[in-house]
Amino acid sequence: MAAVRKLQKCAVSPTGKHSASVIFLHGSGDTGQGLRAWVRDVIVPDLAFAHIRVIYPTAPARPYTPMKGALSTVWFDRHKISRDCPEHLESIDAMCSTLGSIIQDEVNAGIPKHRMIIGGFSMGGAMALHLGSRYHPDVAGVFALSSFLNKDSVAFQAVEERVRAGHSLPELFQCHGTSDEMVLHQWGEDTSVLLRKAGMTTTFHSFSGLHHQISQPEMELLRSWILTKLPPNTSS
Repeated sequence: MAAVRKLQKCAVSPTGKHSASVIFLHGSGDTGQGLRAWVRDVIVPDLAFAHIRVIYPTAPARPYTPMKGALSTVWFDRHKISRDCPEHLESIDAMCSTLGSIIQDEVNAGIPKHRMIIGGFSMGGAMALHLGSRYHPDVAGVFALSSFLNKDSVAFQAVEERVRAGHSLPELFQCHGTSDEMVLHQWGEDTSVLLRKAGMTTTFHSFSGLHHQISQPEMELLRSWILTKLPPNTSS
């Protein structure tokens, strides 16, 4: 059996003692370095913390069906960019396993999963939702920016099953621009409604006039939410 492929990544180290981690996944066709540079350009001061390491992995290039099979740095394949089609579960599950190695690296560095947040932009947010609802539901939280799940996503069923069994789930933080023409605002809102109906605690923030992009007000809101979920350790 082939070894799990190690992903390239860049990271913003904490200025003090490392006691928590955020994994921030890019959108389709981007890279960890690209998303990290975009965030740095958008939010002043940077999305950096005294105690939290922020990790930006890069998806490996793979054939992407919406681009007629051309290679692209995507977390998984899609049959098409739509809520109304089946998920490409084989590629989603394979990447959940690969990204699990980054989570394990943080555990090995002394960071328990309840001191981690997984999130992403666009496709990265969808990937984070699969990781948080199905594979690593013991993380502190999940965020999804300009993201959606297919309407019959297995993530909804996974959330329902965990709730029915009395198990905990991470809280979800979502943001979406009302002028997004690539991933419609309604798709993000519908995802939030279905996850809430399944039993997940969700908050959904709309940004008037925002297209398929990140913005400073959105990043400031995200920073505040991250700090509520991953406060500095008060014990020495």
